[in-house]
Amino acid sequence: MPKGPKTHHVVPNARGGWDVKRGGGVRASSHFDTKREAVDSGRKVSRAQRTDLRIHNKNGRIAGSDSHGGDPYPPKG
Repeated sequence: MPKGPKTHHVVPNARGGWDVKRGGGVRASSHFDTKREAVDSGRKVSRAQRTDLRIHNKNGRIAGSDSHGGDPYPPKG
């Protein structure tokens, strides 16, 4: 799975709460107290910028993802 600029990630913050980060970025673009708030914000940003959204668990593993990129529909293949 790509972790480059065409993704956004909802990740736990070591000091508490949740961050939304651009793939490959060091700093969070936004911070929230709850995961739900972070996911809602991350989806809005991901849709607007046409990126894939990766939603992580507290342990850092990817728990889910949403694709808002330029995926062809119907899928080729």
